[in-house]
Amino acid sequence: MSSTTSTTINAGTDKSKTTGRLFFLDLGAGRVLSANPDGSNLKTIVNEGKRFPDGLVVDAAAGHLYWTNMGNPKKNDGTILRSDLDGKNIVTIVPPGGTFTPKQLQFEKKSGKLYWSDREGMRVMSANLDGSHIETLVDTSQGDPRPGADSTKWCVGIAVDADGGKVYWTQKGDDNAGQGRIFRANIELPMGQSPANRNDIELLYDNLPEPIDLDLDPATRMVYWTDRGDPPRGNTVNRAPMDPTLGNSKEPEILFTHLMEGIGLALDLKGGRMFFTDLTGSVYSASLDGSNQKTLVVAEGNITGIAYAEVPAGD
Repeated sequence: MSSTTSTTINAGTDKSKTTGRLFFLDLGAGRVLSANPDGSNLKTIVNEGKRFPDGLVVDAAAGHLYWTNMGNPKKNDGTILRSDLDGKNIVTIVPPGGTFTPKQLQFEKKSGKLYWSDREGMRVMSANLDGSHIETLVDTSQGDPRPGADSTKWCVGIAVDADGGKVYWTQKGDDNAGQGRIFRANIELPMGQSPANRNDIELLYDNLPEPIDLDLDPATRMVYWTDRGDPPRGNTVNRAPMDPTLGNSKEPEILFTHLMEGIGLALDLKGGRMFFTDLTGSVYSASLDGSNQKTLVVAEGNITGIAYAEVPAGD
């Protein structure tokens, strides 16, 4: 979901009846909201005040939500929280000091880990689901002190291809500067190398407006992302090959336009659709090729991260 985070997570096989559900964040009020995939039955399930939530994922089998709180970008006070699917039993799993400004978040079921981008921390990070073993996978700071002021080094979106052994992330750049980039590297740090000096980092796409959240379709080997910035390329949803080569490298395909500060993205691969948000409070859906576009929610605060999951019916 992506986004964040943001991929579809199926409920456990012992749950005989499931239903699709959207979860998304209101940055301005510090809320976690939930709705049906058509936008109906909208409700606030967490209201924790202005802690600036940004990335959101669902572990439906365990019945948990996870989300990031950016906190003050000039202070080392970002956090990651967990709750039940109904918003109850909130616990802090990554406390202040564990990450500077956590942005988009991913849950990787195979390894049982969380992955996220740390913006002012200028790094890609991971941890176990209980918050233990916090690790920096990629350090983009090039020696700059944290919190970093150079937005070309800010890591924002995150996606994980567990079967391919790769982690993908975006680096936003300055506003409307065409400095946005998408990278990938091995999930496992190469032997004898450090997060700041690993030699397996690949630049996949550059000269983008302001790429934010990421999600993957491994079956078709496509990467999807939201992009802020000015039209025609900015404030869009895009896709392009996950494995660009001289043979298939091309301009990203724009699937959706006219977002108002596009942020979150979540693919429902089983349903052949995607959900995405913008900062003016709207939630949208479309087919994976960009057709069948719908506006699901409007004027609902400042919407950031979004996740789709199949959860037990009635939750």
